[in-house]
Amino acid sequence: MSFLRVYRKRDDGSLEFREAWHDDDTAQFVVNRGVVGHVSTTKETNDVDAAAAEGLLAAFASQCEDDGFAEIPEAEQDRVAAQFALKSQTGTERDRFLERQAVRALTAHLAWRGLGTVEESAMGAGRLTIFMRTVDVPKAVAAVKTCLRESTSDFTKLSIAVAKADSPDDFKLKHAPAGIHSFSL
Repeated sequence: MSFLRVYRKRDDGSLEFREAWHDDDTAQFVVNRGVVGHVSTTKETNDVDAAAAEGLLAAFASQCEDDGFAEIPEAEQDRVAAQFALKSQTGTERDRFLERQAVRALTAHLAWRGLGTVEESAMGAGRLTIFMRTVDVPKAVAAVKTCLRESTSDFTKLSIAVAKADSPDDFKLKHAPAGIHSFSL
């Protein structure tokens, strides 16, 4: 699947995004756009083969560049970690279900709002941690809380920490259950 996501800062300081991709399985070319943090609008074109999609993606990239949009490299994006306390050190089958459910929900929630991507998830030391990259930390933290409150039954066990792009492993706690005052991996 070919994919491109680009951003530009608006006069009011907010970010807007555009993205386009070709899905080989459905033969669709999709253009998605919106203001970062808000649900985007989407336009699909059906029956697009791979060769035509490459031409459409090139034209999309050229138009975005002309309009002042550019990619934000991963190295310049901040990190967000959502963490759940587990009932065992290694996790149970129920915990693995929670992991799949949370990753799937966060992937869609962040993508449709131009907020970022889920990088990976890891289970161990009595915790499930889901790592994400984002272009807007405050909006991403709010989105993670909203998404996981709606899609999991373990929201009361959720902690969220963020790390700046220039210190990608220095996580600072932004949300935690009562009584939790620190964050560790």
